[in-house]
Amino acid sequence: MQIGISRHHSFMRDSAKPLKSATALDPKYYINSDTYHHEVNKMIPKGWQIVAPAQSVGGSGDVIARTLGDIPIIIVRSPSGALNGFYNICPHRAGPLAMCDKRGAKRLRCAYHGWAYDFDGQLKSAPEMNEAEDFDASAIQLTPINVKEWHGMIFAKAGDGLEFDTVIAEIDQIVGAQIDDMVYHSSIAYDVNANWKVYIDNYLEGYHLPFVHPSLTQAVDYSVYITELGKYWSLQRAPVDDETGAYESGEALYFFIYPNTMLNIMPGRLQTNRVVPTGINRCTVEFDFYYSPGVERRAPADIEFSEQVQEEDRLICEHVQKGLASGVYSPGRLSPARESGVWHWQNLLRADYLNADLL
Repeated sequence: MQIGISRHHSFMRDSAKPLKSATALDPKYYINSDTYHHEVNKMIPKGWQIVAPAQSVGGSGDVIARTLGDIPIIIVRSPSGALNGFYNICPHRAGPLAMCDKRGAKRLRCAYHGWAYDFDGQLKSAPEMNEAEDFDASAIQLTPINVKEWHGMIFAKAGDGLEFDTVIAEIDQIVGAQIDDMVYHSSIAYDVNANWKVYIDNYLEGYHLPFVHPSLTQAVDYSVYITELGKYWSLQRAPVDDETGAYESGEALYFFIYPNTMLNIMPGRLQTNRVVPTGINRCTVEFDFYYSPGVERRAPADIEFSEQVQEEDRLICEHVQKGLASGVYSPGRLSPARESGVWHWQNLLRADYLNADLL
C-alpha cells in the first residue's frame, strides 16, 4: 500500500513551485510586523471562519462578541430567527456595542455613550444630540458583516470576497449528514507562544505524528494517511481504531478551511478549531466540541486526550517559532509524500502576500 498519498484535485498556482521541488515559506513572514498587520487587518477578516456554536445565539436578542483578526464584531439573533453580524464599533466614536456575550437583549446599545441600534443595525436612539445641526439618525447604521449558519456552527467574514457556498460546497459533499445530529458540548481555548501560521503549518501534516504524538499514532493509522486538496480547503483522512476510549472506530477527517479554521471529525464527534492571532509570536486556539447522542459519554476521555495532543503541539510549535526567529534558518524542502497540505496553504499565503505587495 502506498504511504502518504496526496490527491491534489486540480489545484495548482502558476507562480507556485511544484510540490516535488517546493520549499517552506520564508521565516520572515513569521516575524515581520508589516506581514502581521496585513494578516490581522486584511487577510484574516475577509476569510470565512468559524466563530461560535449556533446555540450561543439561540434566542432572540442573544449577542456574541468576537474578533475577525483585529476587527471586533458582534453577531445577534433577530426576532425572526435570522443571524445578523456587524462590526462591534459604534459610528459615533468607536465604542463597543457589546463587551461580552449577552442573552435576550432588546437593542444593541453602545457601552460608551449609549447610542442604541436595532438588530438590523439602524440607529434608533442617540442621547443629547438634539442640538446637533443636520443630524440624521436614519442615515446612521452599523457596518454589516457576512454570517452563515452551517450544521449548528456559525461562520463569519468581513468585507468582500468569496461566497460561503463556494468555500463549503465540496466539504459539505464529503461530510454529508454525518454531523447533522451532533450537539455542542463545551469549549476550551489554549494560548500558544508561536505565530498563528506555525500552528496551522503543524496541523496540516501528519509527518510529525510518530515523533510528537505517539498516543495519537496508535489511534490513527499513519501508514494510510491521505491528504486531499481543494481550492480553499484541504483534508487529511485516515482510519481510526482506538483502544483508549477517546474515539470510536471509523475514519478521521481533518479539514482545514483557509485562512484559520479546522474541522476535526471522528465517528460521533466533531471538534472545531479557530486559530486567532494575538501577537506576532502569539496565538489562541479556540476548541469547540460536539457529540452525537450517546457518544457524549466519551466526552471526558476525548477532551482529556485532546488536551494531551494539544500540549504536545504547543511545545513543538513554540520550539519551531524560536527556530524561525533565530536568524539562522533557511526554508527547507517539503516532503511530497507528507507535506502537500502545507504546500497548498503556503501557496495561498504567497498569493495573498503577492496581491498585497508583501512577497
